[in-house]
Amino acid sequence: MKHEAFKKIKLPDKPGVYFFLKTSPRAPLPRGEGGRRSGEVLYIGKATSLRSRVRSYFSADLIVTRGPLLVDMVFKAEKISFHPTDSVLEALILEANLIKKHQPYYNTKEKDDKSFNYVCITREKLPKVTVVRGKNLKPELFKKAFGPYPNGPQLREALKIIRKIFPFLDDKSKNYIEFYKQINLVPDLEDRKLYLQNIKNIKLFFSGRKKQIFRNLKKEMKNYAKTREFEKAGEIKRQLFALEHINDVALIKNSPHPDPLLHKERENFRIEAYDIAHMSGKSMVGVMTVVEDGEVAKNEYRKFSARGGSAFGGKTVLGDSRANDTGALTEVLKRRLTHTEWQYPNLIVVDGGVAQINAAEKLLKNLNLNIPVVSVLKDERHKPKAIKGDSQIITANKSAILLGNSEAHRFAIAYHKNLRGRNFLK
Repeated sequence: MKHEAFKKIKLPDKPGVYFFLKTSPRAPLPRGEGGRRSGEVLYIGKATSLRSRVRSYFSADLIVTRGPLLVDMVFKAEKISFHPTDSVLEALILEANLIKKHQPYYNTKEKDDKSFNYVCITREKLPKVTVVRGKNLKPELFKKAFGPYPNGPQLREALKIIRKIFPFLDDKSKNYIEFYKQINLVPDLEDRKLYLQNIKNIKLFFSGRKKQIFRNLKKEMKNYAKTREFEKAGEIKRQLFALEHINDVALIKNSPHPDPLLHKERENFRIEAYDIAHMSGKSMVGVMTVVEDGEVAKNEYRKFSARGGSAFGGKTVLGDSRANDTGALTEVLKRRLTHTEWQYPNLIVVDGGVAQINAAEKLLKNLNLNIPVVSVLKDERHKPKAIKGDSQIITANKSAILLGNSEAHRFAIAYHKNLRGRNFLK
């Protein structure tokens, strides 16, 4: 799609879901305010502001800020449609439902739902609402599951908002039951009917059926008023008001892309951490680990073994392991960055000091890639003692940086031991 075609689209400054389409009909699309009813859905995204979010796809540095996969998507798209929502919370839920329904190529390519999150309703007399990883999703334990949701922190914020409207039990409730009751996060458990109504409304909300919830609540409020159960009628009235005035400021604050034109970030904040392992330069290996929005994405970890000689790209010089480390790091990064089908990171973390940062930055400069690099320095016991790099980036992502570095070290050592053992048996 050309920028001139985009300029003709009148996008509102409202939350919602947007669609990049090919006009040749293939999959049905819900009628929205942005276009026709049908078309091949290439990509679905959510936005705090539809206008700002979609505009970011037509920025001059798209390939750096978004990666080559979405550049390809924008090039192939012929049309943009959109569906405004009343809140960011509803946009988050609608996006997940529509991606699950349409399975757009550019949303699902290279994705593994097993690492994503699902909102599950348990099979109990008083059902719990809990977040479960895809790999732990067991139908026999859960009556209903909604998702997948790739952004764990954002989903947890969403559940906090929903819980204030429809209090429910979760896995932690039994330890804090009295406290949760005091702050209205757990309802009156002696009234099972009222509790099950909350669960029913939560299911409807995650199914995108807010209008049905309004109808149900108004009917219930009238019934309670008729039977003079004014306290319960008052609770329903509170829920109606909260549903009409959803306060999702926390959700916007914790969004990885509150304003893409300012932050120039992707669908998630991706950190890639690298480490090299060897024994005096022998059996040298390199690894890449991934942390997305503060959580490890183990399905995207990668291993890199030596191709020629004992070290990457050539012969090993015993006693010069530092030179081998930087050479190996450069080779690993070079190999990784040839995989343009993988989403590029927002931040690269290397293990070491100035030499490692310089090696990574030199390669990125040669490849014309604008990706910041930080390094984690270790003490004599190999414990982190400092992080070198941009102070603002470090402050904002310190825990995720250390998590990625720790995972890279663990993953590299395990891979090196395995490779060394195989070589010993030859």
